[in-house]
Amino acid sequence: MLRLQREHLETILAAVDLGTFEAAARALSITPSAVSQRIKAMEQLVGRVLLQRTVPIEPTAAGAVVLRHARQVRLLDDETARALGEGGDARSSIPSIPLAVNADSLGTWFLDALALVRADTEVVFDLHREDQDRTAELLRSGTVMAAVTAESEPVQGCSSVPLGIDRYRAVASPAFVARYLDGADTERRMLQRLDRVPLVDYDHDDDLQQGFLRRVVGHAPRGPRHFVPTSADFARAVSLGFGWGLLPEAQCLGALEQGSLVELTPGRRADVALWWQRWNLASPLLERVTDAVRATADERLHPIGQRAGQTVAR
Repeated sequence: MLRLQREHLETILAAVDLGTFEAAARALSITPSAVSQRIKAMEQLVGRVLLQRTVPIEPTAAGAVVLRHARQVRLLDDETARALGEGGDARSSIPSIPLAVNADSLGTWFLDALALVRADTEVVFDLHREDQDRTAELLRSGTVMAAVTAESEPVQGCSSVPLGIDRYRAVASPAFVARYLDGADTERRMLQRLDRVPLVDYDHDDDLQQGFLRRVVGHAPRGPRHFVPTSADFARAVSLGFGWGLLPEAQCLGALEQGSLVELTPGRRADVALWWQRWNLASPLLERVTDAVRATADERLHPIGQRAGQTVAR
């Protein structure tokens, strides 16, 4: 039976999380040579290369399996220490939960879910912000224990439950509409204009605006693009008239009611379906996080299966 030493598991965690053997050595108060020796000992034991010696260090496919095991062992040990500490004189440790979440969920509802957990549980969170189409990769690599993702098919070793639909609306400031879209008094004319006017994208991989127009006019927009890679600043850039963009309803409904934003295509919205995937691990803390995330999503998102808008994943 394969038995991995706890100090070796902590070493691979430190190497991957901190990115280099040198940083891991400092965190563990050992030498870089000792870190290398521990990793080599693990690789000899399992008979496979576990880490790619790049900067930053990346786990191999086998390394991702060991990394996930290491995180599970740490979480269960932390929960055990905490339980013993509550019942006696032992000092309990504070567990850390690594989670992956897309920027818009992080900027609108996800932190409220974690606040519910923090209200009655001593825990720290290690949040990894990534596009929902790529958060599942962090599960596969063993980097995180759970993720908000656009993938409904469970990652191996994980369970998947629907969270809901995050609905986006195409909006712009009144000043932008007056400057670039004056006279676009029908949906067809509006879409033709949107094809060529400035827009705001989250980053170079953001396909929400691009995909929205591809579906309705047959090709990606040809206008100039601003890139604003944080959720709140993206919304602010649209509000300030940099360009048009698709905002989640949580970031635009109030402004639409106040008239500080204008909805450009009221008959067409973009729906992003979100799922919660988590490791199949009997952890009370991971269950608590899951319950809070699902409860908050039920309040803030539209139910999956009742899509009123056009489906475009970002």
